[in-house]
Amino acid sequence: MTVMNYLLAILLPPLSIVFAGRPFLGVIIFFIWLPALFFSGGLTHPMFVLLAWFIIFQGRESRARD
Repeated sequence: MTVMNYLLAILLPPLSIVFAGRPFLGVIIFFIWLPALFFSGGLTHPMFVLLAWFIIFQGRESRARD
């Protein structure tokens, strides 16, 4: 499931954040990501992909410690 979530983060970072267990943050990121995607012409998309990867990794690490 984690590999699929990393791949989903490339296409739809907010949805990937929701699947990582952070639904509230995913909704907030969606409302920031959508206008940023259109106004910048896609130049900000890699920033959101990295954010999603970081949140997925952080969630995986916290579950491994428990």
